[in-house]
Amino acid sequence: MTQTRTFTPREANSALPLVRRIVDDILSAGKALRAISLEIGAGAEENPEVKRLMGVLEELFDELEDLGCSYRDWNFTQGLVDFPSIIQGREVCLCWKNDEPTVAYYHEADAGFAGRKPVPSEFL
Repeated sequence: MTQTRTFTPREANSALPLVRRIVDDILSAGKALRAISLEIGAGAEENPEVKRLMGVLEELFDELEDLGCSYRDWNFTQGLVDFPSIIQGREVCLCWKNDEPTVAYYHEADAGFAGRKPVPSEFL
């Protein structure tokens, strides 16, 4: 059984410089993929550039997962990343989007982005 890494808010913030670079690359490749797919329409998955970009995205997603976090923005607009964590004895996800300077929010594992709350100050 694989143990999921958990992050404290401090650990998540320490990982942000690398996570931010990976997310910037994901957003760039994702936006390019969407533009090409919209232009081509049906059959886009057979286009060599679409295949290349899909491979790039898969590698970038794997990089985040190797760090212990996961990408959550499939529209490639906000750059959402979740970091597994434990706050007040509950399994939660620290939640960061790429226009935020730090990891300062969390949500219950089943609540998603809409359920974001500020991380209690005693955990920062």
